[in-house]
Amino acid sequence: MSDRSGPSVMNPVWTLVVSGLTVFMAALDNLVVITALPAIQKDLGTSLQDLEWTVNGYTLTFSVFLMAGAAAGDRFGRRRVFLAGLVVFTGASAAAALSGSADTLIAARAVQGLGAAVVMPLTLTLLTVAVPERRRGLALGVWGALSGLAVALGPLIGGAVVEKISWEWIFWVNVPIGVLVLVLGLWKLAESTRPDTSLDPVGTVLVSLGVFGVVYALVSTTEHGWSSGRVIGFLAGGLVVLALFVGWELRTAEPMLPMRLFRNRAFSAVNAASLLMFAAMFGLVFLLTQFMQNIQGFSPLEAGVKMLPWTAMPVLVAPLAALLTARLGNRLVVAAGLLFEAVGLGWLASVVSADTAYADQVPGLVLGGIGLGLFFSPVAEMAMSIVAPRDQGIASGANNTFRELGGALGVAVLTSVFTTLGGYGSPQEFVDGLRPAAWIGAGIAALGCLAILTAPRGRTVPGETKVISSGAAEDSYTGNLPSRSRN
Repeated sequence: MSDRSGPSVMNPVWTLVVSGLTVFMAALDNLVVITALPAIQKDLGTSLQDLEWTVNGYTLTFSVFLMAGAAAGDRFGRRRVFLAGLVVFTGASAAAALSGSADTLIAARAVQGLGAAVVMPLTLTLLTVAVPERRRGLALGVWGALSGLAVALGPLIGGAVVEKISWEWIFWVNVPIGVLVLVLGLWKLAESTRPDTSLDPVGTVLVSLGVFGVVYALVSTTEHGWSSGRVIGFLAGGLVVLALFVGWELRTAEPMLPMRLFRNRAFSAVNAASLLMFAAMFGLVFLLTQFMQNIQGFSPLEAGVKMLPWTAMPVLVAPLAALLTARLGNRLVVAAGLLFEAVGLGWLASVVSADTAYADQVPGLVLGGIGLGLFFSPVAEMAMSIVAPRDQGIASGANNTFRELGGALGVAVLTSVFTTLGGYGSPQEFVDGLRPAAWIGAGIAALGCLAILTAPRGRTVPGETKVISSGAAEDSYTGNLPSRSRN
C-alpha cells in the first residue's frame, strides 16, 4: 500500500465518503450484533456468558489497540494503517459469518475489534486533516450523523436480517461495504502523517496491558462476580500498569499520550462524558433488546421497529444539534444530550413491568433518542477542536478508548445488577433485574452531564485560532477555550 498509489492532496469530499462509510459500518456492526443475540443463543446454544463475550470479545481488543492504532497511523501513515485495519475488519467479519460455535464466533469478533481499533480513530483524523477549517464543523457533523444513522438502523437491519435470512448475514453485510471502502480508499485517500512523531514502544505496551487488565476484569464480572480473585486481580493489575504508563508518559521525551492534554479541563471532561454516555447506552441496549424479544415476545424485526423511537431519533435531531451548537456551543448541547438520556432511561425504569404496554415505553425511548442526537456530533467536534492539530490523531484514539471502556463498563455493571437482583427464570424475575439496572443507567448518564459541565464555559466559535500553553511551549491551533480562551 504505497503512498504513491493514492492522490497526493487530500480530497475533502472523498475523505468524508470513505470515513463516513467506515464509521457507519463499524457502528452498525455493534448494534446489529446486539439485536441478534437471542437468535445466536438459540442457534449455537450459548450461555449468558458466551453472549456477553460475543459483545465483549470485540470490545476488549477494540479498547486495547485503539491508542496503538492511532499512534501507528501518525507514525507510519494514516492512509496505509487505515487500509490495513480495514482489511483485517472485513476478513474477520467473513470469519464471524462462517463460525459454527460460540468459541470461533468470539475469536472472530476479537479480530474484528482489532481491525476496528485501527480504522475508527483514523477516520476522524483523516477527515480533520482533509477538510478546510471553515467547513470542518459541517464535515464532523455529517460524520456524527452517519454514526447516529447506524445506531438508528442497527436494530432494524439486524432484526430484519435475522428474521428473514439468518444471523450469519449480520456479518456478511460488512464484506461488500468493506471491499467498497477499501477500493475507494486506495483510489481517493491521500497519505498524511505527523512528521515529527516517533514510536513510544514502552508506552504502547503499558497502555495496552493496562487497558486489557481493566476491560478483562469488567467483562468477567458476570461469570465470576465482582469479589472474585480473578476480577480483583486483573482490575488491580490493570490499574497498576496504567499508573506506570502515566509515570512513563510524564518522563519520556516522545509520549504516545501527552499527559499535558489532561491539564485541559475540556479534554478531560469530553472523555469522562463519552465514557459515561456509552456505559449507559450499551449497558441498557444489551438488556432491553432481550426484554423485548424474550419477555414481550417480539420477533427480532419487531424489536428493531419498536426500538426506532430511541435509535432513529438521532437522525432527526442532528440538524437541530448543529443549530444549537452554533448558538450555545458544544458544551451545553452535549450536556443537554446526556440529561435527555438520563431522563429517558429513568422513564423506562419507572414504567417497565412484565406486562407493560409498549406505548408506555415510547416516551422514554424518544427522550433517550433525543439525547443521543444531541450528543454524537457535538462531542466529536469538541474532541477534535480542543487539542492542537498535531495531537488530533492521539486525541481521537483516546476518546474512542474511553468510549469503549464505557461500553464494557456499562454492560458489566448493568448485567451484574441484573443477575444479582433478577434473572431469566421468569418474566417477573427478568423485570426485577432490569428495573434497577435501568435506574443505574440513568444515574450514569446524569453523571456524564455533570462531567461535561466541568469543561470551561463559553461558546464554540468556528474559525477562531486560540493558544493553549503546555509548559514552556505553546501550541497555536483552531479550537475553543474558556474565558480568555473560549470553549
